[in-house]
Amino acid sequence: MIESDTIKLLRECDAGIKMGVASIDDVLDYVHDENFRKHLSDCKDEHNKLKEEIQILLEKYHDDGKEPNPMAKGMSWMKTNVKLVMDESDETIADLMTDGCNMGVKSLNKYLNQYKAADEKTKDITKRLINLEEKLAIDIRHYL
Repeated sequence: MIESDTIKLLRECDAGIKMGVASIDDVLDYVHDENFRKHLSDCKDEHNKLKEEIQILLEKYHDDGKEPNPMAKGMSWMKTNVKLVMDESDETIADLMTDGCNMGVKSLNKYLNQYKAADEKTKDITKRLINLEEKLAIDIRHYL
């Protein structure tokens, strides 16, 4: 049970990180404020560091990880592009990113509760990812 929950939680973190990085990539070129751009770039770098940790653990379990849900990814891309066509402001980008962070925090907490038997290292990575998402949402509030 521990190994099964660990792998499932690692997969969800992997998919979440891929979704987060893709979302940052989708908006980065539209950001006007340099500090805002730095918050997003730093967050992306931290996501990638966690991704490396996750990949090492997934390899240990001979697992390839998980891609984000194609429907969720497509809807996110569409929402981002529609909103940016209408308004390319940092306020719009902050709004989109805050929504994404909140959805990520909600999903990751749900998976953390669902896969209670996961090992402590995986739970720690999940909690660090949650904290990263929460921190970004707080850091960019003044752009809303």
